[in-house]
Amino acid sequence: MKSYTDIEQSKKLANILPLESADMYRIFENNAETRAYYGKMPTAYFDCEPCWSLAALINILKYPSLTQDVENKWFITDWTGARPKSEHGFDSPVDACYEMILNLHKSNLL
Repeated sequence: MKSYTDIEQSKKLANILPLESADMYRIFENNAETRAYYGKMPTAYFDCEPCWSLAALINILKYPSLTQDVENKWFITDWTGARPKSEHGFDSPVDACYEMILNLHKSNLL
């Protein structure tokens, strides 16, 4: 199961979230991703970018309730505040959280 944001998701989140909220980073060598690491981005690397683990995304969303249906799709079903819920399922909880962050940002709620 996907446990952190992919490259495209990371690029979008880097434009809307504080980089300090990222708890992982990717290193690129020769224009190819080598791997993702937990921790803050090192200042010595130029070819790296932030990425977010599921735990970091859940923390940003203030601990939503994630559920999985019988078709193995993930939904955000409950919220600690008056915020929208996901209307359709996603293949991973990371994708569900990512989409909710984009929707909240678009609605100026995050």
